[in-house]
Amino acid sequence: MKIISYNVNGIRSALNKNFTEWLQMENPDVLCLQETKAQPDQIDTMLFAKLGYTSYIHSAEKKGYSGVAILSRIAPDNVVIGMQHEGFDSEGRVIRADFGDLSVVCVYIPSGSSGEIRQALKMEFLKAFAPFIADLRKTRPNIVVCGDYNICHKPIDINHPERQKGVSGFLPEEREWLDQYEASGMVDSFRVFDQRPEQYSWWSYLGAARSRNAGWRIDYHWVSESLREKLKSAAILSDAVHSDHCPVMVELK
Repeated sequence: MKIISYNVNGIRSALNKNFTEWLQMENPDVLCLQETKAQPDQIDTMLFAKLGYTSYIHSAEKKGYSGVAILSRIAPDNVVIGMQHEGFDSEGRVIRADFGDLSVVCVYIPSGSSGEIRQALKMEFLKAFAPFIADLRKTRPNIVVCGDYNICHKPIDINHPERQKGVSGFLPEEREWLDQYEASGMVDSFRVFDQRPEQYSWWSYLGAARSRNAGWRIDYHWVSESLREKLKSAAILSDAVHSDHCPVMVELK
């Protein structure tokens, strides 16, 4: 199974940049989208249906904001919207699809970069999300949790880490959360295959950051330890330019 995760920073904008042609070329079995920024009736799902994908959409109540979706060529046994948390579910941040004994969770963790209020909300989300995943793993142990985490885990995951002290997305408490997440039995699939520095999935639109590769790796496929032996490959697909993010991919045997 080939799973791609992509923060598209507006699905309607991406569709105007040959997104469907890219999707046809990559041909994943499952595509997880974040920051769709659209209501269900604003997304032309027929474009995806023509390529063999069924769309499952969880939009934010606020128009033009947040939102996640799963597009799948394989019929899921079950689709679950949200994480049973009214406040966060209203922002369209979590959607899950089950395929046999495998669960794929698509998450868009809040950004805290706009100020203290959103940073506090981000930490509140992280506090709720960890036990949500832990509880889910009790009944669905084979799990892929992919999406935009808005956290660089280690210095290797961010450009010039010495300059990033006190910056949301690289705060000690955020990185500690990922440390604990990993210790709970979750595996950063990309680092199983690629230990090189300067491998990023997001670049600011400012200062020609992408051309200089002054990026951050904040998009992940974390998989449960039980799936480690089934990992076939993982990659950052940096040639895709529909967004300030690029897609990330994992393949399971």
